Amino acid sequence: MNIGVDSEINYETVLVRDIIRINQPLIGREEIDAVTEVLKSGILTEKSGMGPRVLDFEKEFARYVDAKHAVALTSGTAALHAALLVAGIKQGDEVVVPSFTFHSTAEVVLLCGAQPVFADIDPETYTVTADTIESAITRNTKAIMPVHLYGLPADLDPVRKLARERGLTLIEDAAQAHGAEYNGSKIGSIGDMTCFSFYAGKNMTTGEGGMVTTNDDDYSDKLRMVRSHGEQRPYWPTTVGNNYRMNEILAAIGLVQLRKLPSFLERRKKNAQFLSERCGMLGKVIPPKEPKGRKHAWYVYTLRLRGANAGKRNKVIEKLRSKNIEATVYYESPLHMLPLYRELSTTRRPLPETEKACRQVFSLPVHPRLDEGELEHIFETLKRVLT
Repeated sequence: MNIGVDSEINYETVLVRDIIRINQPLIGREEIDAVTEVLKSGILTEKSGMGPRVLDFEKEFARYVDAKHAVALTSGTAALHAALLVAGIKQGDEVVVPSFTFHSTAEVVLLCGAQPVFADIDPETYTVTADTIESAITRNTKAIMPVHLYGLPADLDPVRKLARERGLTLIEDAAQAHGAEYNGSKIGSIGDMTCFSFYAGKNMTTGEGGMVTTNDDDYSDKLRMVRSHGEQRPYWPTTVGNNYRMNEILAAIGLVQLRKLPSFLERRKKNAQFLSERCGMLGKVIPPKEPKGRKHAWYVYTLRLRGANAGKRNKVIEKLRSKNIEATVYYESPLHMLPLYRELSTTRRPLPETEKACRQVFSLPVHPRLDEGELEHIFETLKRVLT
């Protein structure tokens, strides 16, 4: 993925923006200086995973989402896997996940030896609901993992109520939802554990990296052990773990990006509003929804073709890409229909809303590097393609 640079920096070589990417990180002088300071310090990582910059990053991230604890890890997938491990998910257990998501959400369930059971989605928000989750629960269910897709939070109050009534662990996949809010609370402060990704294309980045937030002291302690080979103290493992430690370079970048996140989110929101105002007049697409009480983080801007156009999604994508607009489908194949999960999952029933969405949705860029001219180009090109 190409790395964008802040406009305040004058580099001799300027990145030629020949393609409007679906997402691009925005890196400036502050991130470069922060990495340089780490290299000069000589402290690149700590065996416990608790170097000074990692600790600062965890503290600031926890404060940002209003959670008691934040534990930094090597990736969003590592965050999900670690959360399941500390929740005690094991062979014979089942975890309810959406089928309409990136496959790491289900992959980590398999890594624990457990079975993913797939739930359908709400057709307007593309997120799982309490009703869709409840229909997938069995006596073997131990946890539920809603995904805040495209940056929009799932409807969490009914989901949290269901989890409490059934004695299930609620682990939120917030890989795309940095800065999103639900009923005035930041995503990251609500479930038993919430998992974030800092991959290069996310709303904020460390290149690779992840974070788990929680208000539970026991979960926090166990997460710190799991990320460092399950060690309670050096060379004394008391549980199964892995090397999921974030290094100091990634944490230094994360600290700077976190401070910039509010401005990134504001620009994403403005860009999304620009497209919604225009796309809403086309009549041939359904713009994304932002239900009352939910604050979208606008990781990507996802449209749905309507009516006679619904079956022409792939042609629309092809034409947009021919005009150097990197329109993308998230996600073209439902997880429950992929060969791996057809073979290993206990889900055997159709998920009609998921399957329909996979055929009809596509996403456009709204990242902070876009200027108004590029947004106008995206809309006018889409308008021509559809008409």
